[in-house]
Amino acid sequence: MQISENSHNVYNHFVDAQGLACPLPLLRMKQALNKAGSGEVLLVKVTDPASERDFKSFIDMTEHTMKMSKENKVFLYWITKN
Repeated sequence: MQISENSHNVYNHFVDAQGLACPLPLLRMKQALNKAGSGEVLLVKVTDPASERDFKSFIDMTEHTMKMSKENKVFLYWITKN
């Protein structure tokens, strides 16, 4: 069953990494991706600005896809597992 933060951003799994410093948000995201099935979407909420660089670097080395937005000081990452 999918849940949605809003009508445009549907996701299957959620990781709240707010308040954690990198590399912990990246590690939590990787753990959740390992549990996700192909084609499933993971939403990760992060407050550490270094996550933008870390998540992009990780995605660039994989076949997963990601879109990102920022609301106030919270980074939102939607990662689709390949």
